[in-house]
Amino acid sequence: MSGDLVPAEPVYDGELVADEPKLVRRLETGWQRSKAVPSALKSRQSLRNAARDLLGWLGRLPARFAGAVVRGTVVALRAWRQWVRVRDYREAAEQSEKLADKFIEIRALTLFRWKVTGVVVAAGSAALTVAYVIYGGSALWVASVVASVALAITGRRKDGSPGRKAVLAGPRTLTWTMDPQVLVDAFRDAKLIGKDETLRLVERAARVGDGWAVTVDLPATRKAVDVIKNRDALASALAVDEVQLIVERVRGRGGHAGRVFLWVADEDPYAGPPLRTPLLDVEWWDAWRPVPFGRDARNRRIDLPLVWTSLLVGAIPRQGKTFATRLAAAGLVLDPYTRLYVFDGKGGKDWEAAEQIAYRYVCGDETEHAEAVRDHLVELVAEVQSRYARMATLDDELCPESKITPAISRDAELGMPITGVIIDEVQVYLENTTREQIGGKKTTLGAYVADLLTYLVRKGPAAGVVVILATQRPDSNTIPSRLRAVLGSRFALRVMDWRDSNIVLGEQMNTRGYDASTLLPSHKGVGILRPDGETDAGADMVAMTVRTYYMPNADWRVICERGRALREAAGTLAGHAIGDQAARPVDSTAVLSVLGGASAGGWVVDLPEPLAAVVDYLGDELHEREFVPTAELMEVLEVEPTRFGREMSELGCRPLRQYVPDGDSVRRVRGYLTADIRAAVERASSDEIGSAQGELP
Repeated sequence: MSGDLVPAEPVYDGELVADEPKLVRRLETGWQRSKAVPSALKSRQSLRNAARDLLGWLGRLPARFAGAVVRGTVVALRAWRQWVRVRDYREAAEQSEKLADKFIEIRALTLFRWKVTGVVVAAGSAALTVAYVIYGGSALWVASVVASVALAITGRRKDGSPGRKAVLAGPRTLTWTMDPQVLVDAFRDAKLIGKDETLRLVERAARVGDGWAVTVDLPATRKAVDVIKNRDALASALAVDEVQLIVERVRGRGGHAGRVFLWVADEDPYAGPPLRTPLLDVEWWDAWRPVPFGRDARNRRIDLPLVWTSLLVGAIPRQGKTFATRLAAAGLVLDPYTRLYVFDGKGGKDWEAAEQIAYRYVCGDETEHAEAVRDHLVELVAEVQSRYARMATLDDELCPESKITPAISRDAELGMPITGVIIDEVQVYLENTTREQIGGKKTTLGAYVADLLTYLVRKGPAAGVVVILATQRPDSNTIPSRLRAVLGSRFALRVMDWRDSNIVLGEQMNTRGYDASTLLPSHKGVGILRPDGETDAGADMVAMTVRTYYMPNADWRVICERGRALREAAGTLAGHAIGDQAARPVDSTAVLSVLGGASAGGWVVDLPEPLAAVVDYLGDELHEREFVPTAELMEVLEVEPTRFGREMSELGCRPLRQYVPDGDSVRRVRGYLTADIRAAVERASSDEIGSAQGELP
C-alpha cells in the first residue's frame, strides 16, 4: 500500500452476553411456555397489569353488586307476577284456542297461587321474627346478606351484555324423540298439516346409524310428496340444517301416499373425511354387478347399475365431476371382458391412465380430435347394428330376448363384450360448429356426434353398450333434448341454479324436492343421484343425495394398471391399448339410415325447447295425429303449465279447444294442432338454416 492507507482487520458488531447456567435457562423457558402458569405470572409487566385490573374491579364491585341486586329484584318480581297470574296455563289455553273453556280453571288456579303467596310471606315473616327474638339483629343481617347475594346472582350480567341474559326457548333439536307432540308442532309450523290435524305414529323414534328415525302417517288429505317438497321448512321447524334431515315416502308393501319416513342426523353427514373407494381392495369386478358409487346420508352404500342403461354427470367446475365419472368407469375397467371407448374433451391428465386399456382413446379439444370421436362412434353404431343381426341368429336358450346376456358378453367367438363409452367434457364435441355434408345433408360436426350418441343411448344398452357422459355445462344448448331425454341415470353435483339442476336430473325435479343448486360448496363430491335401476336405498327411490367415493389420480392409475394386467391374462387387450388405432371399415349408408333427428331442406337442426321435447315425444305421431291435448303433454314432459304455454305461444303454437273421444261420448279439451307444431318446426329449421348458410364462406 502507498501513502497513509493502511489495511485494517475486519470489524465485528456484537455485545457481551453473560453465560447463564443451562438449568436456569431451561427453567425460564419452561415457565414461559407452560400452559399451567397463568399469563399474569410470566412477566413483571403482566403482573403489574393484573394487579391494576384487580384493584379496579374491587373499586367497582360495590356499585356493580348494588346494580345486580336491583336487576335481580326486578327479575324476581316479574317471575312471581307471571306465576301468580297463571301465565303459562293461560298461554297454553290460548294456543289451543280453548281459553273460554278453561276460564274457570284459570281463575281457581290464580286464587290458589295468591293463597300460596300469602302463606309463604306469613311463614317467612314468622321465621324472621323468631330468629330476631333468639339471635337479635345479627339474624336480620344474615338474612339480608343471603337475600341480596341470591338477587345479585339472579340479576348478574353475562358475556358483557348490557342487561341480564335473555331467556330464549330451549333447543328443539331431537326434542321430538322424547315428546312426539313437538314433532306435530313442527309439522304445523311448517304448514304441512292444519291446526286441527295431527300425525299418527307408525314407529316410535329410534336410533338408526348416527341419527334418529321415525315413521308417521299424515292426515288423510295430506301427501308425502308435499313434505318432501317442503323439506327446508320442516328442517327449520325442527331447528336442524336441511342436509341433516332426510324425508322419504314409504312405498311398496307397508307404504302408501301419506306415509313418511324421517331421519335426522346428529351432525352434517357429508362433512367427514373423503371415503376411499372399495374397488381398490378387489382384484377384479364383474361389470354386470352395480358399481360402488358412494354412500348416502345414512351411511348406506349406494351401488350404481350400468348395464342396460346410461349415465349423465353434470356439475360446475371443481365439484368432483371427473372423480364421479371415473368411479362409474372403474367397474368396467376391472372387468377384463369389457371394451372401453375413452374420449377426454378436456385434454388433461385425468384420463391418461386409461390409455393403456382403452380400445379407442381420444384426448384433446381440437377439430381433429372431434373428428376422431365421430369416426369411432360411427364404428360403434355399425357394431351395434351387427350385434342385433347376430343376436337374431342365436337360439332362444342362449339369447332368450333381443338383449345381451352375461354368457354372450364373455363369449370370445361371438365378439359382443360389454362396451363402455366414456366422454368427459362432452360439450367440447357437441358444440363443434365445423360444417360437414353427411349423406347429402348439411350439418355440423357437433350435431352429427349428438345423433350418433342418441342412437347409442337408445339402441345400445340392449346390445351391451354403456354410455357415460360428463359435462360442466349442463344447459339445453349443450346437450340436445333428443339426447338428454333418453339418458337413463343422472347424477348432478352442485350447479348454479335450479334450471341447470333440472336439465341434468329431469324436468320439475326441483319442485319434487331435488335441487342440486342448494348443495353446499364445501360438500365436494356430494350430488343428487337419480338412478335407472334398483339401488341399496330401494327400487322405488326417485332420487337421493349421495357422497361419492374419493378416487384421486394415484388410485385411478392403480385400477387402470390392474385392469391392463387382467386383460393381458385373459387375452382381451386390443385396439389402442396395443397400438392398433385403425378404424374398421364401416358401411356409412347403413349407419345413416338408422340415425334420427329433425331435418329440413337437407339440414339437421336442433329445435328450441320445449318444441324439441314435444317433437321427440310425438315421433311419427307428429304426422299421424291431428290434435294432442295439453294435459297429455303436461303429464309426459313434466313441465310447468304456464311457462310451457307461454313458450309454445312464442314459437307460434297457440292452444285451442277441440272435441276428442272419451269412451262412448266426446269431451272438449285444450290442446295443440299437430299442423301448428309442424309449422313451428319448419320455421325454426328455416331460421337455423339461414343463419348457418350466412356463416358459410
